[in-house]
Amino acid sequence: MILTVGTRGSKLALAQTNRTLKQIKQKHLEVDFKLKIIKTVGDKEHGKPLFAIDCKGIFEKEIDLQVVSEEVDFAVHSLKDVPIVEQQAGTVLAAIPKRDSQCDVFISKDKIPLNSLPKGAVVGTGSLRRLAEIKFIRPDLDVQPIRGNVDTRIGKVRKGELAGIVIAEAGLERLDITSEITERLPLDQFPSAAGQGAIAIVAKEGNTDVIEILQSIEDKATRAEITAERSLVLKLEGGCRVPIGAVGQANGNNLSLFGCIFSLNTRKKISASAKGKLTEAEELGTKVGEDLIKQGAEDFEKEWREKYGVW
Repeated sequence: MILTVGTRGSKLALAQTNRTLKQIKQKHLEVDFKLKIIKTVGDKEHGKPLFAIDCKGIFEKEIDLQVVSEEVDFAVHSLKDVPIVEQQAGTVLAAIPKRDSQCDVFISKDKIPLNSLPKGAVVGTGSLRRLAEIKFIRPDLDVQPIRGNVDTRIGKVRKGELAGIVIAEAGLERLDITSEITERLPLDQFPSAAGQGAIAIVAKEGNTDVIEILQSIEDKATRAEITAERSLVLKLEGGCRVPIGAVGQANGNNLSLFGCIFSLNTRKKISASAKGKLTEAEELGTKVGEDLIKQGAEDFEKEWREKYGVW
């Protein structure tokens, strides 16, 4: 059996896709794969920060449309790129393999930690969440939006265009370049985005033969973590224009969820947490979201949306 796999063409996308296919192959020796590289809106829009692109699913929509039309059998994405509110109709999140690191990391030219940077130093990030987290810890830094693949971002640091960048550790792990890391940022200060560090394998709804193959590398603990995190963001009606941290952590049959949101105009952060069983993942997300709303999350969201638009 030969299955066609849709993916973006970046070095990171190809690395994580090929690793995922290797995992499937270990379970299904009879299956071979053919890659189909598909350009997305996110690949074509180079001039804008990610949160300024007026479109959802910028790194996956075109690929998932080809899943629905059966031009590809399934797709491999970074899970945090898969929309929570409007996942492509006709598709299912068929499998989520074991998660990589949830953490963000800091990379600087001379291995200078984030807290040791001089006042006014320029730090780059492509995420409003990371921007808010950096400014909460170091309001004296100049945080600038950046685009480009991992190599491009690291290159800006090496050339001295930026004092440093904040980026997901998982991407560096998949590219085998963790030696670039200056420091891992603690999750209590830099809570990750919902789904960060996880891979989404998307198939056509009802394509039972393919879905059964993909589910052979499903990790139930990771699925529970992701379900809780995405349920939290859904309760808050959040998106990439609202800085929400969501950290699910499974331990055996138990699951904890931490959530937080940052203000735009003042140095404020509200947070909430809950614990339960893996089977209660969705309910935990809703519970933490309701707690944040009671503390004023909707007012914080309004600030960000008034500046960057409704999302």
